[in-house]
Amino acid sequence: MAAQLMKNTLAGVAMAMLVLAMTPGAAVAQKKAAQPPLKFAGARSEVYKTIGDVALQMYIFEPAGHKAADRRPAVVFFFGGGWKGGTPKQFEHQCRYLASRGMVAMTADYRVSSRHGTKAIQCVTDGKSAVRWVRENAKRLGIDPARIAAGGGSAGGHVAACTGVVPGLEASSENKAVSSRPNALVLFNPALVLAPIGDYSPFDAKRMAAMPARVGADPEVISPYHHIAAGQPPTLILHGKADTTVAYKTAELFAEKTKETGNACELIGYEGAQHGFFNHGRGDGSAYVKTTQALDRFLTKLGYLQGPPTIE
Repeated sequence: MAAQLMKNTLAGVAMAMLVLAMTPGAAVAQKKAAQPPLKFAGARSEVYKTIGDVALQMYIFEPAGHKAADRRPAVVFFFGGGWKGGTPKQFEHQCRYLASRGMVAMTADYRVSSRHGTKAIQCVTDGKSAVRWVRENAKRLGIDPARIAAGGGSAGGHVAACTGVVPGLEASSENKAVSSRPNALVLFNPALVLAPIGDYSPFDAKRMAAMPARVGADPEVISPYHHIAAGQPPTLILHGKADTTVAYKTAELFAEKTKETGNACELIGYEGAQHGFFNHGRGDGSAYVKTTQALDRFLTKLGYLQGPPTIE
């Protein structure tokens, strides 16, 4: 009898576990719990935002000899991955380089659908939280709160652009007296147009039809192009002209309207370059070097860096 009772109990536990695994969101919850903070040699991490049991990490690369009393410029990068996946590792090498040039360089985690079951609109809110956290902790981190850049690639470029262009979508629990808008934007093949512009559509019919579900709202709500206004941060866009994931034309449209509105925007197009061309380790590495040099020169013009680029 005892043996049969134990057998039935074990079977019940197994069934309960199976039901839990099949429950929507259960797999996402298991993935969250299974992912400790990443490790980067020579860098450290801090939690910049907690939502429920999700602790979002900021990975910080500091210049040699950096002190809290310093007032260095800073940059925070957001990884690409279609708001579905991706990793803060994407911008590790840009962070290391900029730290070697005297900036406090950071790469942030943010919620994505594969790990957290979120939509793109929550990605934007997390991006704003990240910028606000950097500014709110600037004195402790040895950062100049008036020289904070936001950057990213693809969906991460979209998140960064939204922090500088799209109003609202702030986390309700945060101190709105501290601005979540960066002082500069550095965008790598970013998604800047998410909704039609007159007769022009940034995506084919299938992708456009799927966009509201991916965004979690009307795509225009987080379409940077549709919120361009005076007073935006100076912007650098690095985009492959052969990009079939995010059309180069969208970058042209954004840059044109941004300048018409009186804002500074520099667009550099790369012939034959496709989506993600700038990533470290892609191809022969020349695109990474060229885009990092362009990034360096842009930040030097803003007074964030000094002297010529040191990467060759």
